[in-house]
Amino acid sequence: MNKIILADSQAIFRAGTAKVLAVDENFRVIAQCSDSERMMHAITTFPGAIVVFASALKPEFSRLRVLLETMGSRGIVIAENSEPAAQFLNHGIRGVIFRNTTGSALMECVRKVALGEIWQPLQAAHLDMVDEDTVGTRVRDRLTPKEMRIVALIVQGCKNREIALRLKTTEQVIKNYLRSIYDKTGVSDRLELALFTLHHRVLAAAAADIGSKIEAEEMAHAAAVSAGTMQDGSARSGRLQPAKLHGMAQTVS
Repeated sequence: MNKIILADSQAIFRAGTAKVLAVDENFRVIAQCSDSERMMHAITTFPGAIVVFASALKPEFSRLRVLLETMGSRGIVIAENSEPAAQFLNHGIRGVIFRNTTGSALMECVRKVALGEIWQPLQAAHLDMVDEDTVGTRVRDRLTPKEMRIVALIVQGCKNREIALRLKTTEQVIKNYLRSIYDKTGVSDRLELALFTLHHRVLAAAAADIGSKIEAEEMAHAAAVSAGTMQDGSARSGRLQPAKLHGMAQTVS
C-alpha cells in the first residue's frame, strides 16, 4: 500500500486528484494539505509517503528535499503549464506533471515514482498545450456571462444554494444553468466541471477574473449598505435630539 500526501491550495483540485488515485487500491490518501507548512508537517508525520504537491504552494525546495530524503519519501510536483520540468528535477523531485495532465498520466506517474523511477512529461505534453488553450478558448466563448459566473463560483467550491444566494436567484435556476454548462463542456458533474476549468488555462483565467469581479461587487454592495445604515442612524439621532432637548426645557421651567 502506497501512502499519498496531497498538497494544493485548491480544495476542488485535491478532491479531484484523490478521486483519480482512489481507482487504484494500492494507493491510499492519508493527508490533504492546503499550504506548504501543513505539507511539511504531514511529511514528518507520515514517513515513506509519496507527496503530490502543487508548485503554486512555492515551498522552500532545499528544505523540502532534505525533509523528503530524511523521511524516506518521494515528491511529485503538479507544475503550471508554462513551468519547465528540469527546475524541479534539479531539486530532487522524482516526478513532474502538469495541471492539464490526464488522470491516466497522473496514475502512471505515481506508479513509476512509487517504484523508485523518475517521471517527467513527454515533449508532446508541451505541444498539446496549444490544443488545450484552443479548447479552453472555445468553451469560454460558448458560455454565456451568467454561465461563466456560475463556473467561477463552482471553482471556488460553492454549492448550489450559496451560488443562488450570491447571484440573487434560486437553486432551481442554478440547476437549469448547470445542465446547459455540462452540455457545453462535456462533463457530467460539478467536480468534473471544476477540474475541466482548472485544466484549461484560458478558461481558468476567465473564471478567476470573473470570481474576483463577483467578490468586488459584493464588497461594494456591503460597503454601500453599511454607509446607508450609518446615515439612517445619524438621521434618526438628529430627529430625536430636539425632542429630548424640548423635554429638558420643560423640566427646567
